[in-house]
Amino acid sequence: MYAVIMAGGKGTRFWPLSREKKPKHLLSITGEKSIIKYTVERIIPLVPKDNIMIVAGESHADEIKKELGNLPEENILIEPTGRNTAPCIGLAALHIRKKNPDAVMVVLPSDHLIGDENTFISVLSDAADIAKRGDHLVTIGIQPTKPETGYGYIERGNAFDTTENSTIYDVRSFREKPDFATAETFFKDGGFYWNSGMFIWKVSTLLESIEKFLPDLYKDLLTIEKSLGTDRESEVVAQVYGHIDSISIDYGIMERAKNVLMIPGDFAWSDVGSWDVLWEVLEKDENGNVVKGTVLSIDTADSLVFGSDKLITLVGVKDLIVVETGDTLLICDKNASQDVKKLVEKLEKENMKEYL
Repeated sequence: MYAVIMAGGKGTRFWPLSREKKPKHLLSITGEKSIIKYTVERIIPLVPKDNIMIVAGESHADEIKKELGNLPEENILIEPTGRNTAPCIGLAALHIRKKNPDAVMVVLPSDHLIGDENTFISVLSDAADIAKRGDHLVTIGIQPTKPETGYGYIERGNAFDTTENSTIYDVRSFREKPDFATAETFFKDGGFYWNSGMFIWKVSTLLESIEKFLPDLYKDLLTIEKSLGTDRESEVVAQVYGHIDSISIDYGIMERAKNVLMIPGDFAWSDVGSWDVLWEVLEKDENGNVVKGTVLSIDTADSLVFGSDKLITLVGVKDLIVVETGDTLLICDKNASQDVKKLVEKLEKENMKEYL
């Protein structure tokens, strides 16, 4: 069994703490360790560390290697440029096929928060068992706790199989991020789950699916595969990544395949996608504030304040995000924190690269 951890994202909604050289998954914002270190440690009870692979972007590969020094260096796979999740997962699958063509492959994002790790491992173990026994593309659907417009949804079909702890279902459909009224309908229906972006399958099943649904990508992956372990590997990967299409595994394969199964997961999951979500999951003081750094406040409630060495003072405010990093200061209405991404886009447009 192998694990692939996708660490190519920028985490732009966590600007100004998240930067190109140190994106969200390298930050210690959910505890004492970086998010990616927690992700690796969480999977070790199920997958030996020598079988854990990280797919990282070139701009922060050195930071990843430093952060995860206990993993073999050859397990850190470098993408010269981001091309979404299908090429990322395909690249990792080639390396696994070279080591073990019969392997089961668990694919995980690098930046999620899991509250109940024992249940998480149990669900993954059941999913791996189902994947091993057939040509199935298995995903984990998160049991919703509220109507949510920030996630895609998976519609549950008929029961496919049962284990001691889980029922595995056929997938009827994948749904894009809904508006609030639709999210409310999904929540009340009970047959819809948040799309976690976690996948379990045999490496052979995944590559056969890429060949069927994304034949151009498959041809490019075969070109890369011929170069693996040679002096030309980096050169060939760069050449191929220079022209391949950017496409997600969801859109490219999961939404089109008929052999997709879902196993429900209820293990206190969060994708920690923005500052307001971080405020939701972290422990708060008696006024509902999450505070890190040197902060003095009066009559301040339901806010998140992250600082470095500067004293941050707040008086008479509510529902704010305040993040100070030395060279930048973000002040944001907590309910608008999804729009921090637009601020990063504006910085790029204004060519203010020193702040990215």
